[in-house]
Amino acid sequence: MGMDRNTVIGFVLIGMLLMGMFYFNSKDNQAYLVQQKRITDSIAKMRPKVDRIAVMKDSLTADTMRKIQSAGGFQAFLNQPEQLTVVENEVMKVTFTNKGAQPKTVELKKYSTLDGKPIVLQKGSFNKISYSINSGNQQTAATGDLLFTSAAIVTNADKSQTLSFSIQDSSGKQQVSHLFTLHPNEYMIDFSINLEGADQLVTQQSINLLWQTQTERVEKDMTYERQQTHIAQVSEGNFDFEMIGSGNTKRFEKAVDWIAIKQQFFITTLLNKNKFPSAELKWVVPTDTALHIIAQTAANFRINVPSGRSAQIPLQLYYGPSDYNILKAYGNQMESIVPYGSGVFAFVKYINRHLLLPVFDLLRKNVASMGIVILLLTLFIRLLTSPILYKSYVSGAKMKALKPEIDKLKDKHGEDKQAFSMDQMKLWKSAGVSPLGGCLPALLQIPIFMSLYYFFQSNISLRGENFLWAKDLAAYDSIYNLPFSIPFYGDHISLFTITATLTSLLISIYSMSSMQDNSNPVMKYMPYIFPVMLLGVFNMLPAALTWYYTISNTITLILQIVIQKYIIDHDKILAQIEINRKKPVKQSKLQEKIQAMQDANQKVQDLKNKTKK
Repeated sequence: MGMDRNTVIGFVLIGMLLMGMFYFNSKDNQAYLVQQKRITDSIAKMRPKVDRIAVMKDSLTADTMRKIQSAGGFQAFLNQPEQLTVVENEVMKVTFTNKGAQPKTVELKKYSTLDGKPIVLQKGSFNKISYSINSGNQQTAATGDLLFTSAAIVTNADKSQTLSFSIQDSSGKQQVSHLFTLHPNEYMIDFSINLEGADQLVTQQSINLLWQTQTERVEKDMTYERQQTHIAQVSEGNFDFEMIGSGNTKRFEKAVDWIAIKQQFFITTLLNKNKFPSAELKWVVPTDTALHIIAQTAANFRINVPSGRSAQIPLQLYYGPSDYNILKAYGNQMESIVPYGSGVFAFVKYINRHLLLPVFDLLRKNVASMGIVILLLTLFIRLLTSPILYKSYVSGAKMKALKPEIDKLKDKHGEDKQAFSMDQMKLWKSAGVSPLGGCLPALLQIPIFMSLYYFFQSNISLRGENFLWAKDLAAYDSIYNLPFSIPFYGDHISLFTITATLTSLLISIYSMSSMQDNSNPVMKYMPYIFPVMLLGVFNMLPAALTWYYTISNTITLILQIVIQKYIIDHDKILAQIEINRKKPVKQSKLQEKIQAMQDANQKVQDLKNKTKK
C-alpha cells in the first residue's frame, strides 16, 4: 500500500470509530429519554382530574400520622426544629442537617462553574440517606424522618473534625449515632453509624439503607455532560460502569465495595469498608432539560450489622473531582472511574495512566499555559513515535518519487492488472520500498488518537483553562453561536475544529499527488469526504483535543514536505533502481510467497487466454 492509501485508511478508521462511539453513546440516552416521555405522556392522559390542593392536604395529614405512629419510642425526635451545622476544610464546605443526620449541601472550594459560581455537588430535597430501625412493637421508623440532636464539632489530634448526631428511645436503652469526620485537604468523609441496643434496633442483623442523589448540571453543554455521566461500581473486586441512559435498574447479588455517580468531572460515592452484601440501583433521567438535572439516582443497600449490643458500621462518602491522582491514593479502585479507556479501547487507559498523565503533570507544573502544555505533550508523542513514523514517511516519499515509473508500467500493461502488480512489486523492491511500510502511520495513529481522545475528555486539569480564543479547554471552543442548529454539526462554530479539519484536508491533498491509482472514485474522493464528515464530530469535542489534532496534523504535513523536498533524492532513487535491476534480487520469505502466488495466478491467466483463443 502506498502512503496515500494508508492516509485514507487512517481517516476511514478514525472516522468510523469516532462516529460509531458518538452514535452508540447518544443512542441509548436518547432512546431512553423518548421512552420515558412517552410513558409520562400516556399516564398523564389517563389520569383523572382531581383537586390537587385537597389531595395534597390529605396526603400531608396522612403522612404526618404515619410518621407519628411509626416513630414509636423515638416520637420525641419528630417535632424538633431543623438545625444546620457547617464543617469545612481546605477543599470543601459541608452543611449538615440534623434531619436524618446527613449532609444537606456540599460545596467544592477549588472548582467553580463557568459563570464563577461555586460547584455544589449536593443540594435539594431529593438527596437523602435513610434506613429503618425498630421503634416499638412491630413498628419501624425511618431515620430520614427523625431530627437528631447534634453535638459540638470536635477537632481531633490529626486536625480532622468530627460532627456527631444522636437519637435515643424513651427508655434510654437504644441509641443511634451518626459520626462524620472531615480530614484536612480531603474530599472523603468518614461516616460511621453507631448502634447501641443493636440487637433490638435491627432485625436479622442487617439494615436496608436508602441513598438518593440528584446530579445537577455544572458544565457548559448539558447534553455532552449527560453523555459523560456514568453509574460506576466495584463488585467482587471488578470495576464496571453503565451510561445513565442505558437502563434504569441494576441489581447486585454479590458484594459491592462502592457505588458512584460520575458526572463529566465530579463524583459522588457511597463506600462501605466492610462491603455491601447486595444492592439495587435505580436511576431516572428527567426529560425536562430546563430543570438542569442530569439524573436522579436511588440506591438500596443491604448492610450487615455486627452481632452484640453495640455495633459500628464504617461507611464513607466521597464528594469531589474525577481526578486520577486523588482517587488512586485511596487504594480502593476508585481511580477506575476516570474514563481513560473503555470497551475495545480499554487498553489505552494504561497508556494514559502510566505515560501521558505523568508527562502531562510534569509539564503543567512547569508551564503556565495549558495550551502550550498540550503543544509540548504533542511534540513528546511525535518524538516518541518518530523512529517508526520516519521510516513510514520515507517509504511514502519514495513511492511518490516512483510515480512516473508506475505510470510507465500502467501504459505498458494496460488492462492486465496481474502483470502490472507483479512489475510494481519488482519496482518497489528495486527502490528499497516496503509495500507495507506506509501502513504503520495508519495503524499507529489509532491507539494514540484514541488514548488522547479519552485523555482530553477525562482530565479535570483542563477544566476552566483558557487558551487563545478557547475559554475552557475541557469543552468545545466557540467563536460564534448560531441562532439555529445545523444537523450533524451543531449550533456553534468551533475554530479549533476548523483548523483540525483544514490541516487534515491539506494532508489529503498532498497525499493525492502521489496516488498510484486515480481510477477508483472511492479512493479518489475519500480523503476529502472524511475530514468534512469529522467536522461535525469534532465540533462537539473538547478544544484540547481539536488543538492537539491541529498541532499533530501540522507536524505530519511539515514532515512529509521536508522529507519529500529535502531528504529524498529522486534522481538518486532512480539511479539506485537501475543498479538494483542489474543485481540478482534476493527476496524475503514473505516476498517469495507473494511472488509464487502471483506467478501461479499469471499461469492460470495465460492458460485461460490460450483456451479462449
